[in-house]
Amino acid sequence: MALDTNILRDEIQKVYTQVVCDPKQGYHFHTGPDYAADLLGYSRAELAELPDSVTAPFAGVGNPLSMGQPGPGRTVVDIGAGSGMDAFLAAKAVGASGHVIAVDMTDAMLERGRDNVALTGMRQVEFRNGLAEALPVDDGTVDLVISNGVINLCPDKAIVLREAFRVLKPGGRLQIGDIIVHKDIPAAAREKVEIWTA
Repeated sequence: MALDTNILRDEIQKVYTQVVCDPKQGYHFHTGPDYAADLLGYSRAELAELPDSVTAPFAGVGNPLSMGQPGPGRTVVDIGAGSGMDAFLAAKAVGASGHVIAVDMTDAMLERGRDNVALTGMRQVEFRNGLAEALPVDDGTVDLVISNGVINLCPDKAIVLREAFRVLKPGGRLQIGDIIVHKDIPAAAREKVEIWTA
């Protein structure tokens, strides 16, 4: 029996809806700005400039912007943006003349992200409903694609990476923070939704 991708997505959406509603509840992953600064190297000063509604639900596993900041006027796509912490940090770098497209599939995260756009006044950030496997972005229009702790949740990573490269301009960059498993996972385990979401 193959993993049912729709069931997996539903379960992931349930978990991250809970993260928006109660980011300090305690999950199998870390959340919040203290974790981001202490363990992932984010700047405390930069995080302090963002409202708690942006930083508290953060659940990334790395710091993709530490690999290089986008320049002013650039276009960035954040795959699985959540409430938008990385997207808003990228928005500061690209400035008002730039554009950050924050893609997520979870309605609660999209709603929070759009509220955060209004709260911060960073109109260069746009939240779009979509999947990592089918980005709602035109071909060859993006300077930088970032993702933080999302691709590991996608069963077909090759499709996700093809999508990222599809939207990138020639010479564009891909910067990912994610989880890597260093041993083979048995086929039976890969088919269990709880392994992916727990």
